[in-house]
Amino acid sequence: MKRTVPLLALAAGLVLTGCQMGDSGSGADGGKSGRAPAAAIDDAGSAKASSTPPGPAEIPGLGPGTRARIDAGTRQVFVVTGESMDSNQSTGTLYERDPGLGWKPVTEPWPARNAHRGWTPHHRQGDLRSPIGVFGLTDAGGRLADPGTSLPYDRGPAFRVGGTNFEGEPKRGAFDYVVAVNYNRKPGTTPLDWTRPLGTSRGGGIWIHVGHGGGTEGCVGLARERMKDLLRRLDPADRPVVVMGPAEELAR
Repeated sequence: MKRTVPLLALAAGLVLTGCQMGDSGSGADGGKSGRAPAAAIDDAGSAKASSTPPGPAEIPGLGPGTRARIDAGTRQVFVVTGESMDSNQSTGTLYERDPGLGWKPVTEPWPARNAHRGWTPHHRQGDLRSPIGVFGLTDAGGRLADPGTSLPYDRGPAFRVGGTNFEGEPKRGAFDYVVAVNYNRKPGTTPLDWTRPLGTSRGGGIWIHVGHGGGTEGCVGLARERMKDLLRRLDPADRPVVVMGPAEELAR
């Protein structure tokens, strides 16, 4: 017996093959469909994705909140990363921004020491914790002669310091070279200017200075040669800042 294809089924088949029609009017069976095979689409998509250039590099370890606090005009960032909120062990790395490639490190990670009791988002006078945040680096000074910095440099005997620190290490020479951190201070003045815009209860006098081997009262300490290197690299035209705090806070 001869079988007859129902009219409804034949119409449905025509509709389905019509979805594969290209501009030429040929169907999928003719090999001239306007739609490429799925495998070809996947291959082309993969090739396109792999050829897309990456965006400008970001500074590792900094989360979106921290990055948002770095001014768009800043081209130098000294990142001081603490081990934890209550640790006085940290590392410091200087980054510079390339207009096309983004941020790149220009120093290796340097061992550093922060405040004796660690870090705080709300620094108070005498709390022995370093303030967390993003702060300008505009002024420098020290007991010894300018090692070759482009920052304004105030040299004088007032940077002399003595005595011992928390772990019994001598503090002598700690202020031979300093960079003032613009926390609760007036930018554009000597690091010895004790103007406190937030009031004296919020502390101040936070510097990056020559380390003495232990935790500080609130500053960041670096080895003497690293301190001189930092001073020589910082350029006020690049609007340098320090980003400082424990790793978990900087990642926010």
